[in-house]
Amino acid sequence: MRRRKKKQPENTSEATGKVGQQKPLVDEDHPEPLMPSYEPHPEAESPEAESEDEPVGEQPAVVETAPVEQGRMVSEIQPESPSVPPPGAPEQQTIADAGKSQRKTKGVVILAIGLPGSGKTTWFKRRGVTPLSSDMLRNILFDDITEQRYQGLVFSTLRSLLRARLIARMPWNYVDATNLGPHERRQWIKMAKSFGYEVHAVFFDVPLEVCLDRNRRRERQVKEDLIQRMAAKLKPPAFEEGFAKITVVRVKGSATPTA
Repeated sequence: MRRRKKKQPENTSEATGKVGQQKPLVDEDHPEPLMPSYEPHPEAESPEAESEDEPVGEQPAVVETAPVEQGRMVSEIQPESPSVPPPGAPEQQTIADAGKSQRKTKGVVILAIGLPGSGKTTWFKRRGVTPLSSDMLRNILFDDITEQRYQGLVFSTLRSLLRARLIARMPWNYVDATNLGPHERRQWIKMAKSFGYEVHAVFFDVPLEVCLDRNRRRERQVKEDLIQRMAAKLKPPAFEEGFAKITVVRVKGSATPTA
């Protein structure tokens, strides 16, 4: 003998969106719920999973390239007294003052490009700025500035720090790393442009012999064969990569940048 199915009582609980559930009653005692009317901020956090190549929340964007005629090339000579701050350094100005003759921009991301011993750290110290540095992160993460086993972790963390500064709309942002070739520089440029920032390059065109000599006089030395291998990979920055300005820093008596 077949049993008759009991009739299911009407669902009076709040609907959760699952299949088969009934919508809640809407009447005077049960008005429709209020819906939020705000718009999400364009720089709000993204729910997508983080990956090493694409930091969380970074808006996808195609890196724009700047023709050579639109870029600005500047030359600079390293001083004999590196502790003397340069007069009228742009870092001492606001973006509004420094960019009066430029197109409207939220700020600037500056990439240092050069070998160990080329003068990058001294360049930052003279301007009184603290860059985002891979050496700084190694010291923070591993208590050892010479740790080289976790390069992916170091640079993914470095990109996350820069992204946080861009979300906070910090006008001047510096990245102190070797940034040897276009491949290493591409992600920095892509991130900066996706947030509406200009990207400048400071290229330390210092002869290998000078870098090796300075390295020998350092307390913390880099292996010379490593510096030589890095020198073979070093490529000068180009406007086609997306840089709006390139500053070339040389020592006295040095020749034009090498290709």
